[in-house]
Amino acid sequence: MHWQVPRSGLDSRLREWNRSVASTIRRDMTTNTLVYAVVAAGANLVGAAVVIGRSNWSARALDLMLAFAAGFMISVAMIDLLPEALARGGHVAAVVALGGYLAVHITQHVIGTHFHFGEETHQVSEAVSLAALIGLLMHTFVDGVAVASGFGIGSAVGALIFTAVILHKVPEGLAISSLFLAAGQGKQRAFLAACALGAATIAGVVLTDRISALRDHGLALSAGVTLYVGMSNLVPEFRARGGWRLPLAFVGGSGTYFVARALAGA
Repeated sequence: MHWQVPRSGLDSRLREWNRSVASTIRRDMTTNTLVYAVVAAGANLVGAAVVIGRSNWSARALDLMLAFAAGFMISVAMIDLLPEALARGGHVAAVVALGGYLAVHITQHVIGTHFHFGEETHQVSEAVSLAALIGLLMHTFVDGVAVASGFGIGSAVGALIFTAVILHKVPEGLAISSLFLAAGQGKQRAFLAACALGAATIAGVVLTDRISALRDHGLALSAGVTLYVGMSNLVPEFRARGGWRLPLAFVGGSGTYFVARALAGA
């Protein structure tokens, strides 16, 4: 006698098994992405430690880092983030990307009117330092969204976006901690401000997996914010400087992106 499993029961078991496998894969991806986010957040603390510990960080070295990071970030946004977002979301993705660009401008240069990457050497008010923190919190939150969205596409793209994020994390931590010191808020609060930026990055990763709007539009939002940071934050920091080293570092950052992309198989 042959026993047959009812078709409906078999289909139900298969669907349950598929959901279980998908849940396991998603959980593993989230864990791995979270590790990258923690590492990126740590770079914010490195930047703060440079200022608080009075380590010797030359202005030229910082300019070279910013120029290289700008070239890499703009390349990631133009070659990977924006085309993939448009392919998935079409016109809506373009609107979201523009909204992200404008939102960072408002938070950094309207709410926080005294912001630049690098160490702050002028005295500023406490309100200015807090406004800059609010602007950067949005930006660093989207850093986390970008990392999570990149790994949602694939490990190669995720690694490239992670590299772009971490390249500007040290100057970012340097900027916010020095602003807090310039406002007379002390070393502890300066370090906590950098910790807040790192926490926002981790929150961006965690919430992208839980909020459907971030899953659907995270790539487009990341593209707009990444373009703003590269083109409107980083490039103006070094373009007025003379010499050939900074333009070469900028082009080198873009070239390094293409080499890394080819090696990663993206």
